[in-house]
Amino acid sequence: MIRALILPSIAVLALAACGQSEEPAASAPETPAEAPAQTPDPNALSAQGWGPLRIGMTRAEVVAALGEDANPDAVGGPDPESCDQFRPERAPENLLLMLEQGVLTRISVSNGSDLQTDRGFSVGDSAAAIKAAYGADAQVSPHKYAEAPAEYITVWTDGPSDEPYREDADARGVVYEIGTDGNVSMIHVGGPSIQYVEGCA
Repeated sequence: MIRALILPSIAVLALAACGQSEEPAASAPETPAEAPAQTPDPNALSAQGWGPLRIGMTRAEVVAALGEDANPDAVGGPDPESCDQFRPERAPENLLLMLEQGVLTRISVSNGSDLQTDRGFSVGDSAAAIKAAYGADAQVSPHKYAEAPAEYITVWTDGPSDEPYREDADARGVVYEIGTDGNVSMIHVGGPSIQYVEGCA
């Protein structure tokens, strides 16, 4: 008799369980989307170049990108075949290129230029701000022709160098030339020629 009562009870419970709707599984919390990687500003001066110009380009490639010398009558260097400086026709004002043996080795900007480096610095910024931003990577040396606080702040992409003068053609860096007012008067980016203090020398 007891067994007869238990079986119908089990059947009723099973039917009731089948009629219940299943609870939806808790969804896993959504992971926040990763921020897109920032693309380097192509119009920022960097140790590798600026805009359409890359250090290592041939003169023909430079001319194709930005045009011929805007002032062909100007003397760009004592021996233009070995070292020449000029501003292409379509380049911003106060931007000067250096080509050695027909290859782009340096890009410089001077007073009046509003171009910035990839660290956000431009002509007129203070030496103190640059040193604070680069920290131990900034190498400071006395200016050859002006008294302190005039100086050169050099930053190599592969870190500070123990060499007094870099000659490795693959070396890339940035030089902030500081004037007697303690502010940037010129910026040079590129290869070892960023160390020149008199144009092509």
